[in-house]
Amino acid sequence: MSKGTVFATGAAGGIGEATVARLLEDGYTVVAADLSQDGLEILARRHAGQKLHIVQADLTDETAARAAVNTAREKADQIDYLVNLIGWFGTQPFVQEDSAYWRKTIAINFEALLYVTHEILPEMIARKKGKIINVTSDAGKVGQSGEAVYSGMKGAVIAWTKSLARENARYGLNINCTAPGPTETALELAQDPDIIGRVVKAIPFRRFARPSEQAAMISFLCGPDSDFITGQVYSVSGGLTMI
Repeated sequence: MSKGTVFATGAAGGIGEATVARLLEDGYTVVAADLSQDGLEILARRHAGQKLHIVQADLTDETAARAAVNTAREKADQIDYLVNLIGWFGTQPFVQEDSAYWRKTIAINFEALLYVTHEILPEMIARKKGKIINVTSDAGKVGQSGEAVYSGMKGAVIAWTKSLARENARYGLNINCTAPGPTETALELAQDPDIIGRVVKAIPFRRFARPSEQAAMISFLCGPDSDFITGQVYSVSGGLTMI
């Protein structure tokens, strides 16, 4: 018997794939949404026979995002949990960026979350039950050189999550963040090896996180042991940030 349905955005990425695998293993039904049809099909083949549904959509488009949520409802009835994994960044000094980059960064890292959450939240309020986990970043807590606008958006997600948690605690909803530190994903590992080496030296555990370790925190926040937790930001960073 399923523990309920999770709608997971950005599910075909490194942390997204690991999160889908962990939630399926833990007994949830998962509706995985992503822009990449190829990535979703790989995910579906990898988890054939499990309680996984896939939805391809550009979640930065409001109409498409709301339609994706409705498709999820058609596939799995109600949505009990929302995990917003969608995210993207580039690495360059702010003065070298242009407004097209800003718009893309803002749309992926913040606007997509607004559209999906706004569509799902009313049904959670009506049932007086539901959990939302927004995957932000330690960059949103402490800032990150070369990722100024990305850091700003992740900081916005943190403040927005806390506000939603306060607004909706009266309905019994749990709304929290995870803040992954450097993690072994294709996007992270594509950086300059010298930069990666310097980052590893700054991490007390002297390594990047494995995607499965990020997924473990997300699974915890979906589970019953987190029922009295809301408005919190959990860093999974090997001690890189301790605030």
